[in-house]
Amino acid sequence: MRAELRQKIIEICNKKIAAKGESVGVSFYAFFANKNDDPELLMEAATWWIKLHELDHFEKAVRIRDMVESGV
Repeated sequence: MRAELRQKIIEICNKKIAAKGESVGVSFYAFFANKNDDPELLMEAATWWIKLHELDHFEKAVRIRDMVESGV
């Protein structure tokens, strides 16, 4: 996963955790605007989320942040 996407995921997870607590969930769509303005980046996130790690649609933001920070 490219560094730009990693940083974006970490920032958004941290914002959501700060606003709603450690039990807040996210999907990979949380990292993108409602319009599909960067399909390659969206597919990179979807591939990491769905194909590589077989995650559920919604996961705890803390888990996602920790996975991305650890380089998984």
